[in-house]
Amino acid sequence: MESIQNIKQRFGIIGNHFGLNRALEKSLQVAATEITVLVTGESGVGKENIPKIIHQFSPRKHAKYIAVNCGAIPEGTIDSELFGHEKGAFTGATSSRSGYFEVADGGTIFLDEVGELPLPTQVRLLRILENGEYMKVGSSSILKTDVRIVAATNVKMGDAIQKGKFREDLYYRLSTVEINLPPLRERKDDIPLLFRKFAADFAQKYKMPTVRLDEDAQNMLSQYRWGGNIRQLRNIAEQISVLEKERDLNPAILRNYLPELGSQLPAVIKSESKDADFSSEREILYKVLFDMKSDLNDLKKLTLELMENENHSSVQEKNLDLIKKIYGNEKDTLEKSLEVIPAEKNNSYNYEENSGTNSYEFAETVIEEEPLSLLEKEIEMIKKSLKRSNGKRKIAAKELGISERTLYRKIKQFDLQDLEDE
Repeated sequence: MESIQNIKQRFGIIGNHFGLNRALEKSLQVAATEITVLVTGESGVGKENIPKIIHQFSPRKHAKYIAVNCGAIPEGTIDSELFGHEKGAFTGATSSRSGYFEVADGGTIFLDEVGELPLPTQVRLLRILENGEYMKVGSSSILKTDVRIVAATNVKMGDAIQKGKFREDLYYRLSTVEINLPPLRERKDDIPLLFRKFAADFAQKYKMPTVRLDEDAQNMLSQYRWGGNIRQLRNIAEQISVLEKERDLNPAILRNYLPELGSQLPAVIKSESKDADFSSEREILYKVLFDMKSDLNDLKKLTLELMENENHSSVQEKNLDLIKKIYGNEKDTLEKSLEVIPAEKNNSYNYEENSGTNSYEFAETVIEEEPLSLLEKEIEMIKKSLKRSNGKRKIAAKELGISERTLYRKIKQFDLQDLEDE
């Protein structure tokens, strides 16, 4: 069997990462068989090399090899491109045409971005995988083809299947053997090697001295996340080779060519997960605590008014809205809330005549109700918000500062359905 090192030299593959070597080993192992292979990995990791290796070391190496980018072909013409069409099959079909599966008969066809195939096309492809049969667009005649299919995708197929965008049975037929290529950020030791190779290639292409990285610049390059993987690294090497006057690169120079360096933090993704629900609950608790603090401030203000003004009825009238907010609309509670309690010994209301002045200390406000817990306060806020919005959840959720989904769950949890708009 061909050695891994010889494969790298033949196909221009740079790097010694374990994941890369394992992918090349699996490619050589399956090449001599007729097994269908699915190559997975992020965009730009070099997935297109795997089907070439498989084809070159297979019994089909002298037959046709066709690579098809499924994501680049419009949905309306993909069936015609893959399977061919008959004359008059659709507007513009002035003659019959052979599709890629007919042209590649006896050889290998590489379906890149196979996850982008429309569902009707997936059904046609499944039929070829099962028995090698297909029909041209606009024809009722069954044709046969003998092709080796190697597919590749950067889509998470499990998610695509759950969303109904990809057929589960087709996935299992395509992925008899799955070969995964690691992203460049996991191949830190390979990054300087790849940059050196690209820099040498562009120096030769543009007839200029090769750019070189000092040790600190190499470390910076290795720590960068490379969202575009090898493709992005190659583009940056070309930019530097063409634009940079300095041929010896330090971190200060390199930083100008690495987009968003230093701000590559994990993205915050909005979701309806349990974490999002917890965040919403935390927000409403913060709101409850804030409102309770506001109520305490209002209570202090009212107490100060009572201490400074002997005419309690005028204070009550002046602060009626404030009193209602704190104690509600119950008449008895409102009356008792402003009641001045006569002082007894050691009590908090005393009348003294010292130095010819009157000194009053009013008793603490009498509250008949027990203090509300956070849970009760939360329920009360939801009830009031639903009443103010006439039971409209969307408006109430916006007022409470939580999602409508979280509000709906709390309505069910606290059995508040009777307050919703019927």
